Order: sequence, then structure tokens, then C-alpha cells
Amino acid sequence: MEETYDVIVLGTGLTECVLSGIMSVNGKKVLHIDRNDYYGGESASITPLEELYQRFNIIGPPEPMGRGREWNVDLIPKFLMANGQLVKILLYTEVTQYIDFKVVDGSYVYKAGKIHKVPCTEEEALASDLMGIFEKRRFRKFLLFVVNFREHDAKTHHDVNPKKMTMREVYRKFDLGPEVMSFTGHALALYRTDDYLDLPCLETINRIKLYCESLAKYSKSPYLYPLYGLGELPQGFARLSAMYGGIYMLNKPVDEILLEKGRVIGVRSHGEIAHCKQLICDPSYVPDQVKKTGQVVRVICILSHPIRNTNECTSCQIIIPQTQVNRKSDIYVCMVSCAHCVASDGKYIAIISTTVETEDPEKEIQPALQLLEPVDQKFVSVTDQYIPKHDGTKNQIFISRSYDATTHFETTCDDIRDIFQRMTGATLDFRDMWNAHTERNKKNAE
Repeated sequence: MEETYDVIVLGTGLTECVLSGIMSVNGKKVLHIDRNDYYGGESASITPLEELYQRFNIIGPPEPMGRGREWNVDLIPKFLMANGQLVKILLYTEVTQYIDFKVVDGSYVYKAGKIHKVPCTEEEALASDLMGIFEKRRFRKFLLFVVNFREHDAKTHHDVNPKKMTMREVYRKFDLGPEVMSFTGHALALYRTDDYLDLPCLETINRIKLYCESLAKYSKSPYLYPLYGLGELPQGFARLSAMYGGIYMLNKPVDEILLEKGRVIGVRSHGEIAHCKQLICDPSYVPDQVKKTGQVVRVICILSHPIRNTNECTSCQIIIPQTQVNRKSDIYVCMVSCAHCVASDGKYIAIISTTVETEDPEKEIQPALQLLEPVDQKFVSVTDQYIPKHDGTKNQIFISRSYDATTHFETTCDDIRDIFQRMTGATLDFRDMWNAHTERNKKNAE
């Protein structure tokens, strides 16, 4: 292993694998190491089912649940926004050739003890009991404003200064009440808290616009989910990296990260040393260089039925806005099933997640658990959230952030872009990157 690489990557979480693939495509010599014997790290999909029981120290399963290999259970619950950053990365890097996706059946929001479908057509919006008849008209006017909004075209702003006017003021401009504000901010803009209300409205408008554009692609919902589970995503980018010379080593412990004059120079494993110029890793490899910012509670639930009041959906998302349950942050439910090749026939997997706010995390997710009853088996985990203490530009160690409680990958992609910019000094533009890569391949072929 005594070689020199441009980049060594530790851990095979999605963030690390995407960056590994991008660096390899850009001509970097990459070595990728993981202490685990499987891909994905925190974002892995566990198979067979028996391994999930072992992982949580639970005896079982109590009865046969099909073949164990039919199960691929995600450790974190996330969907892909159909027009979001991760889908664009997948398309530009052509990793889509390794992965098949299915549109999620529906998106729901919790209000006054019941769940309601988030409208995805004008007909559904008019029939929805999320809003009164007059608010529907005002909300439609607001959505038309968002869909037609262009940041650099003042004609589309309609007296809204996107960098100064707060979102609370925008809601007031369109005469939208508290219930519609809650539904819009949490089910469409996908904010976890209400902190966004008093910030400039540009980001919120862009978030709602992303939701609408993603919804327009497939009509059912704005979300996609990979067949065989989220663990397919890091594996897809690992294949991409390998195609361009990246070397992968699983089940390889890391004994020491080597520094010289305050900069990383390599990694030692079992007496062997691999040298490098830069290093990417998840927080678990450098506990002294990260700080804890909070915790996320996740509960994996195995069900023998679809969730009630979801029109027998085989997959869906449910958002419980914080104001509905007297919390500071939302509670999320993601459900998938045998239709996605992640469970045995007739079985469903629902995963609850939220930011921990008290000393009793399990009690915090009770409103979501009640929506899922009866539950065949639940697996509860509480994980610490970490961010890097430094930006990595001095020691050239670039650390990813822990996966948050959101049910999409937009924040993960923001982290990928941020790390790439700090490593290279360039903005990560996937279209430009892939065009340059295609041109380079043409020249090499000639």
C-alpha cells in the first residue's frame, strides 16, 4: 500500500463516495478505505433482515419473514427530490446506469390529529381540507408567483425584495394565514423549524420552487427512491470511481492519520502506509476534530400493512409540523415496501426521524408511532450529530457532516459542494464538470 495518492477517502457514506467519484472523474488518483465490510457507513442498507436484529441486539425475527435477502433496510430515512441536486449529480455522472428508481406514491402532512395528502394537482388543491376556499385562491396566487420567480429578473419579483424581505412578510403580502404558512414552510419548503420565517425569503422561494419543479416531473409526488434501498447510491458512485482508477478497500482498519508540519501526508493501516496530498473522511475517523451539535432519533418500524389514510400507498412521506405537536422541530415518516425490493411480500418499512429535544427521545416520536400502529417490530437508535471544527484548508483534512433528520438529500449535497470548493477552490458545477470530462475523453480517444 506504500503509494502516493492525490486523495485518500475514509468511510463509504454517500458524501464520501460522491466526492470519491467526482475526484476520480477529474483525473485524481484516489484510494478509498472503510473499516466496515459493507458500503454506505451511516447511509447503508442492512441485509439480510437477521443482521438488522443483531445490530440492535434484538432476538429474532420471531417468525419467518420471507427470505432474509429480500430485505434491504435503510439506517437513515431519505428520499431524492426529483429535480434536486443529487438527481442532477446522478444524471451528469451517469451513475443512473447502475441504479433504478421508483416514484414515491404520495406526500402527506399531519394536521389536527389527522394526515392529509399534500395536493399535487389543481383538482386536489381545490378538494383539499388543508385550506378554506378563499385561502386556496390566495395560495394559488402565491404558488404562481413562486413558479414564475426568477432571481435575476426583477419583473418576476412583484415588489418582493428577495434578499431583504422576510418570508413572514411575503406570507403577509399574499394574505396567507398561520395554517397555510405551516403547511407551506414544512411540507413544501421542508424546513424543520420556523426559524426561516424571519430570514430573507430567497432561499424559501427557491425551496418551494424546487418542490414544485420536482412534483411536475412525475405528478404523484416530488420524491424518488432507489430500488434495493439507499445503499445502492454509495455503491453506484464507488463503481464510478473504480471506472476511473479509484481503488477501494473494505474491512480495512485505519490505525493512524499521519501529519507533517500540521498537514496530512498519509494513512497507516496494519503497518502499511499510503501517502496522500488531501484526505476526506466522515466524523468517526477524526473524533478530535469534530464537535457535537445535537442528536437525531430514528425508529425503524416493520409493518404488515400500509399506513392508514394514505390510500393504500406502497410508499409515502408524512411530515408532522412542530407546531402541531408543540415541538421546536418537525417529525418525519418515510415508508417504503416490497414494491421497492426492500422487504418481503406484504411487508412495509416505515422510518421515523426527528431532532432530539428532550431526555426522552422515544416519547418525542409517539405521535408518529401512533400513525403506524400496529407495529410488528421497531428498532430505535439515537445518534450524535457532528460538524467539523475547521474548514480543512490548513491540514488538508476535509470532514463531512453527520446526516440530519431531513428526509431528502439536499443538505447532504450542500455539504458535498462545500467540501469540493474548499478542496479545489472551484465551484462544483456538474454540467461544466461533465462537459469538460467528455471533451477530455474525446481528445484521449483521438
